[in-house]
Amino acid sequence: MGPSGSGKTTLFKLLIAEEKPSEGRIFFAGDEITNLSLAELPFLRRRIGHIFQDFRLLPTRNVEENVAFAMEAAGRSLEEIQHDVPQVLELVGLTDRAKNFPHELSGGESQRVAIARALVNRPEVILADEPTGNLDPTNTWEIIRLLLKINELGTTVILATHDKEIIDSLKRRVVALDKGEVVRDEQKGRYEEK
Repeated sequence: MGPSGSGKTTLFKLLIAEEKPSEGRIFFAGDEITNLSLAELPFLRRRIGHIFQDFRLLPTRNVEENVAFAMEAAGRSLEEIQHDVPQVLELVGLTDRAKNFPHELSGGESQRVAIARALVNRPEVILADEPTGNLDPTNTWEIIRLLLKINELGTTVILATHDKEIIDSLKRRVVALDKGEVVRDEQKGRYEEK
């Protein structure tokens, strides 16, 4: 958590090796990712799903095609795509919207498409960068419940937000950033000042 400019998005960029650290090293699942080659980056990024505040849906593709695109980019077979896309659309509650285009969706539906796209390749971790920032309160809590469900199914979810109400309701580990520095690390009631 942290206010705008605290370093949340930069941290996510470091975790997917989109940016390099000015000092130190970064490890993901025991592997150092700090100096991965361009050829190695896609393999890291397949292990990490990314959800953005602005959805980043392809406007000329329907819901089903937007989700399938993530699998196509990962080199998945047509058979895998035809099997997995309907399952993930069911998980996010969009089976009945599969043929709709992004301009026909609400903000909450658009964010659920983005979550489906991040989830379809079965990543170990999902980075959710202010995923509720553009949503009304009802859609915000639907997205939070969906992320909790994904976490309960075994995927690690790292949520970046400045919304204290969301943080307080989750009762999970909270790492607070300020100007790129960790200023607080609190795990389920255990509070540690940095």
